[in-house]
Amino acid sequence: MKVVITGGAGFLGKKLARRILQQGAMAGPSGAAEQVSELLLFDVGMASGPGLDDPRVKTVAGDISNFATVQSIVQGAATVFHFAAVVSAGAEADFDLGYRVNLDGTRNVLEACRALGTNPRVIFTSSLAAFGGELPPAVTDDTPLTPQTSYGAQKSIGEFLVRDYTRKGYLRGTSVRLPTICVRTGLPNKAASTWASSVVREPLTGVDVVCPVTPQTIMVVLSPRKTVDAFAHLHDLPVDAFGPGRTLLLNGINVTAKELEAAVGRHAGNRKVGNVVWRHDPAIQKICDGWPQGIDSKRSRDLGFETDKDLDEVVRHFIADDLDDQMKIAKPS
Repeated sequence: MKVVITGGAGFLGKKLARRILQQGAMAGPSGAAEQVSELLLFDVGMASGPGLDDPRVKTVAGDISNFATVQSIVQGAATVFHFAAVVSAGAEADFDLGYRVNLDGTRNVLEACRALGTNPRVIFTSSLAAFGGELPPAVTDDTPLTPQTSYGAQKSIGEFLVRDYTRKGYLRGTSVRLPTICVRTGLPNKAASTWASSVVREPLTGVDVVCPVTPQTIMVVLSPRKTVDAFAHLHDLPVDAFGPGRTLLLNGINVTAKELEAAVGRHAGNRKVGNVVWRHDPAIQKICDGWPQGIDSKRSRDLGFETDKDLDEVVRHFIADDLDDQMKIAKPS
């Protein structure tokens, strides 16, 4: 069984890759468990890192907006996890790039899977940015999509494409609306939500960090550990479990920027921690304020998807799973 992860050199892509390699088997086209014989990681750069030096792993670098490239990587695939994307603020700043990668790239993946004629499994990562404007205190499985950014529009369109390709029988698709994944390793990026990881990650490695939103700003978060658990669980469920929209809204926990900062102090131990500098960026604040302040997905709970117990568990998971790797790239002030 061949599995493809686009965006496979990214944080979440590599986390999922390690999980797949560890468990060894996944539900195949018939629904029965099959051994994963090839795991192809595709991104703009080559994937590398601990746990990926496995004979089952193949890494390919290329452009998701090039159809011939995408068609070549999905040949023989039973499952494609489509993670590749330009992040929120990046897609807002560069309109053409956002649509080329986030829309054209997604269409390329779906068309390449359709051309296989084998009804492959496709899992598409959407976002809470698909919601926006006047929202209820917590969005639900039935809350309409009202994106207020280019990134949100691109993810919403992707959801509709996955739904229609599935309806036509070309593939078995599911879209997953993710909360903000926190805490990510690496350096701050152009995602409007990057501060949610930064205000925990940088201080715990002794690095000062600038937070561009107010201390009261709310973010709905889910740890990488629970996110990977969710993808592994989701993959083996029947597509019709997600309703006619073929969409899963993952629950998360609501935290403020100030609460994230405070959690660092509770788990600092003997570490010298960096400081959070509050420097307001109206553009980032506007994007974040347009996102949901809470999630209440009954479908996700009924299907057995779990959230983190609380913010302290999120931080403990980061320290246990990723802090050592983060220390290798940290630049203490």
